[in-house]
Amino acid sequence: MLEGIGLLILVVILSIVGLWVLLYFVPVGLWFQAVLTTTDVSLIDLIFMRWRKVPPSIIVNAMINAKKAGIEISSDKMEAHFLAGGHVQNVVNALISADKANIPLDFNMATAIDLAGRDVFEAVTMSVNPKVIDTPPVTAVAKDGIQLIAKARVTVRANINQLVGGAGEDTILARVGEGIVTSIGSAESHKKVLENPDSISKVVLARGLDSGTAFEILSIDIADVDIGKNIGAELQIDQAEADKNIAQARAEERRAMAVALEQEMKAKAQEAKARVIEAEAEIPKAIAEAFRSGNLGIMDYQRYRNIMADTEMRENIANPKDKGPLGGSNPSNKGKGDS
Repeated sequence: MLEGIGLLILVVILSIVGLWVLLYFVPVGLWFQAVLTTTDVSLIDLIFMRWRKVPPSIIVNAMINAKKAGIEISSDKMEAHFLAGGHVQNVVNALISADKANIPLDFNMATAIDLAGRDVFEAVTMSVNPKVIDTPPVTAVAKDGIQLIAKARVTVRANINQLVGGAGEDTILARVGEGIVTSIGSAESHKKVLENPDSISKVVLARGLDSGTAFEILSIDIADVDIGKNIGAELQIDQAEADKNIAQARAEERRAMAVALEQEMKAKAQEAKARVIEAEAEIPKAIAEAFRSGNLGIMDYQRYRNIMADTEMRENIANPKDKGPLGGSNPSNKGKGDS
């Protein structure tokens, strides 16, 4: 009895597992749903999809959506796009939106855009509803040296034909920033820019900034223009400071050279004075030698002493620092010339 019950349970379990495997590989429910919506997909195709590791539900649901929107797409194309790594449902939604908005877009173009890494549904939506991009603050300097900080709002819509290989939003922002810098930099005065901000928009739009991008620029509006620093004055201040430092360095160089020259002259004067003292020290020896050799007599020596005393007196009179406190001769100098 127990063996019969165990065998029955085993048969039930195997039946359930077999039914699940059968329904997994033979998705009858999806096939019936496709039949009700008159979608052209057979049960054999669904079984082959399972063997090719393609989820039948994704393909069938996408085909039903396309069929209801009046777009005919074969299951083979959808399978090929899925196996290539594409987003089938996203492509179908984009085709439906483009068809309702009268935007020319076929399946091949949509799959190419999707495989290129762009959101094709978002691109179609942007073609219908343009997108507004706020640029970061752009800093530029007018010719009068005043810095201006401008912010712009760029209205763009997707260019379906340029989505594959076209540049993105970063390129648009970079080109708009470059155009703003060029426009402000060519202005004679910052006041003209503040008085007429739309002149920036006109200059930027005339440059054809959307060339080679995935977007079409509809308008560029200057949202705000602020005054920054006085760059010209700062540059002049920096230049003046640099000139002052250079002048100080040159003056210090000349002063050092003058001090060195003065020290050199003092050294030469000290050397000359030492030579004079050395020469004066030889005079008594020469006089003594003259006495011994008979070339100098007493009267000649006395006359020499008188001349020296007279010379010293004249020097004392000519030099005020050697005078006494009452303006007379210093007492210490008396009698030097009385011999």
